[in-house]
Amino acid sequence: MREGYLVRRCLLLAVVVWVAVTINFFLPRIGGQDPVRDRLVQQAMQAGYLQQGLDQMIEEYQRQFGLDKPLWQQYLTYLGDMSRLDFKYSIANYPKTVVQMMAESLPWTIGLLSVTTLLAFSIGTLTGAILGWPRAPRFIANVLLPPLLTLAAIPYYLLGLILLWIFAFQVSWFPIFGGYTPGTVPDMGPAFWLDVIHHAILPSLSIILASIGFWALGMRAMMITTQGEDFVTFAEASGLKNGTIFFNYALRNALLPQITSLGLALGHILSGAVLVEVVFAYPGIGSVLFRSIRAFDYFAIQGIVFAVIVSIALATLILDIIYPLLDPRISYRGS
Repeated sequence: MREGYLVRRCLLLAVVVWVAVTINFFLPRIGGQDPVRDRLVQQAMQAGYLQQGLDQMIEEYQRQFGLDKPLWQQYLTYLGDMSRLDFKYSIANYPKTVVQMMAESLPWTIGLLSVTTLLAFSIGTLTGAILGWPRAPRFIANVLLPPLLTLAAIPYYLLGLILLWIFAFQVSWFPIFGGYTPGTVPDMGPAFWLDVIHHAILPSLSIILASIGFWALGMRAMMITTQGEDFVTFAEASGLKNGTIFFNYALRNALLPQITSLGLALGHILSGAVLVEVVFAYPGIGSVLFRSIRAFDYFAIQGIVFAVIVSIALATLILDIIYPLLDPRISYRGS
């Protein structure tokens, strides 16, 4: 790989991140909402009356959060804060910082999404490879293809609602919401982890079932395209075993686009399956982002979306760097 290509790719990464974080700054402010006023008025209304000196309190908090400054000055401050990974305090959960909120919720999302993404990729890719292999028994395709097409067309949050209604409301096999039983003190004991796994089964199933169809159909299409390739024809003419041709020639070459999609999917892990987490009230980063958007919590939105932007950008860069290692036919030496 030429150094020039790597430098240009890193510069492009910096430009993409800058454009994304700029949109991230201006987009929440387009609605013209005042999150400080909304939050203080909401708290005053919960007490049954409007506090005296509310306007002065709002002005003081706006100064504390820097929202009293001109927009261009807020933007420059924002860029400086993002470069130092300083996401400030949450407006809706003051005095908790955005970093604290992310530190509490990210392990739940990373644990849930990493496991479900890898499981869905493995099961879906292998299933799709079998469906696209002409020597596989045809009854397998007749049995598996219709449900895979159906699952690929159902949004994961809608599938989550269906699973919730059947297994939580009707038969009561799984809990309705949360990451663990309310009132439980989190610890490292096996009882607590079994409780966490029990709560994560339905969210995991909704993501895995909805994703298997996507991975399987994509892999099936790639397996079909490899059937006419010279290396497969040569392997068949050499008298190699069917399993050897399937794994070492067809599957290995058809897997490359799937690896690209897997890398991008792993880059999206930080964003979480927002709607799935909302449906199951799962304590992940998606739920935090959803509540922050509803509360116009500028700093929480900015911090979470910035982490998502950087994770996706880095995943794309890493894929560009390692792709020649996966496919020897690709080279950046001429770039």
